[in-house]
Amino acid sequence: MKAPAYLDDAQIERLADLLDQRAVPFKGLNLEALDGFLSALVVGPAEVPAEEWQPLVWGGKPPRWDSEAEAQEVAALLQGHFNMVAARVRHGDDDLPDHLAPLLWLPEEAVAEHPDELDVGRDWALGFFTGVELREAQWDQWLDENEWIEEIFALFDQIASGEIVGEDPTAEPTPISYRERLEIIASLPGMLADLHHHRIEALTPREPIRKDAAPGRNDPCPCGSGKKYKACHGA
Repeated sequence: MKAPAYLDDAQIERLADLLDQRAVPFKGLNLEALDGFLSALVVGPAEVPAEEWQPLVWGGKPPRWDSEAEAQEVAALLQGHFNMVAARVRHGDDDLPDHLAPLLWLPEEAVAEHPDELDVGRDWALGFFTGVELREAQWDQWLDENEWIEEIFALFDQIASGEIVGEDPTAEPTPISYRERLEIIASLPGMLADLHHHRIEALTPREPIRKDAAPGRNDPCPCGSGKKYKACHGA
């Protein structure tokens, strides 16, 4: 089965059901956590091969599928979700197509009033940090070198933990409100796009600037005057 470029509604529902049945009971990922997990892999500082990340989806060990056809279907769905996330990060907050939107649960009327205890985005952020752990040393280097990435991680930590830590680490953290969660979730595409651009820039080889070697002082001047370089342009 060929992996799709993105998952349609039926494929999303099928993958969600498989995860709920075969991953979540074994401490694997649900659909929302998988979306965050794949997001970290796509925008991260180092590639993670499928044979390394796919077992973690199921809790560490892939299930035994009923048939080879089912195994191929599941592999295609996972790769399709990966493809979907990879396409998503090429867009920002304002131009993201609906079919590439992050796969996380929100109430039917998301902008209505809801209790602050509603932890929307929590599983997505926890999945993202699970993906970060696969290349923790490389992520740490990025965080050390880029304050803006630290700020993104702080926002993800807020929706994962449900708390906002102030400048004083000894002070009690403030619980995050539902509205604040919603604002972070709405900004996910833009933050992922920024990380994607940084990844491309960081991984793009740069050709060293090479200067032509200057002629020796007693060599003929390259201007064609017939004089020695030291008595012409090298003077």
